[in-house]
Amino acid sequence: MTIIDSDLRRLDLNLLLAFHALMKERNVTRAAERLCIGQPALSGALKRLRSAFNDELFIRTRQGMTPTPRAVELAGAIDPLLFSLQQALHRKPSFDPGTAERVFRIGLSDALEVALMPKLVEQFAHKAPGIRLISSFTDRTRASSMLDAGEIDLAIGVFDEASAWHRRHALFDWTFVCVFDPRHIALPGGRLTLQDYLAYPHLLTSFSGELHGFIDEKLEGLGRRRNVLFASRNFATNPLIVRQMAAFATVPSFVADAWTETLQLSTASLPFESLTTQVSLLWTAISDADAGLAWLIAQFEHLYGRGAARSY
Repeated sequence: MTIIDSDLRRLDLNLLLAFHALMKERNVTRAAERLCIGQPALSGALKRLRSAFNDELFIRTRQGMTPTPRAVELAGAIDPLLFSLQQALHRKPSFDPGTAERVFRIGLSDALEVALMPKLVEQFAHKAPGIRLISSFTDRTRASSMLDAGEIDLAIGVFDEASAWHRRHALFDWTFVCVFDPRHIALPGGRLTLQDYLAYPHLLTSFSGELHGFIDEKLEGLGRRRNVLFASRNFATNPLIVRQMAAFATVPSFVADAWTETLQLSTASLPFESLTTQVSLLWTAISDADAGLAWLIAQFEHLYGRGAARSY
């Protein structure tokens, strides 16, 4: 790779810092205060940035200084660059989990927390005793904004394609399976038929708080209907009910694996087609040079990645 000096003479670090501040604040006055400079100085920096990149970069609207598509694209390259420079100045490039003292904030759903965190915490207690983990609830609608605000370091969940300033890495695939207690329900040959599936009441995890979900839509397409006896917004109660009575709970396979391992329940494949969904890791591109975060990501990949021999 060749660095062309003439291309970079139009810029200096202060201009990149001004760009970063404007992306964060979307307001000239606040951006100037963030950099501890006067508003005229920041306005001058913005003028030079516009000239250097031949783009308006930020347009004044009712919502403030709104970045253009070109500015959004540049942020994906400039933010990681600034972070890398900061890392080079203040932090060692290596990370020793055996001696490191650090807190990682991880955003994920309660279902993924139940499935992934017990084994991870147990391993860290032995090989990385100075590492602390804080779990915060997030989902596909909030993960990106929580990462950008620095509220979490890493998100785990079902996400769409990452934006230019985020990184996404596929972790594993899951599908829906049926969970039951073999003491209460006996399946001949271990195979679940549609007749069996509809013969018992069902327990539903419903984030909308309704007695109707994705599986019910699938059944309606088959001209069938199940009896949903109980619905809850979380995954903590239903396995305990399954242990008490003859009932089915249809849940993601990673949840079912955690339940069956700890509560001696059984699983069966659904008697109709179901979607396969991907769980991914998501983080900001600005953290690419963070050796500690890279180590944490590698731990998730080792324990739960597609090539891992795992049992949640």
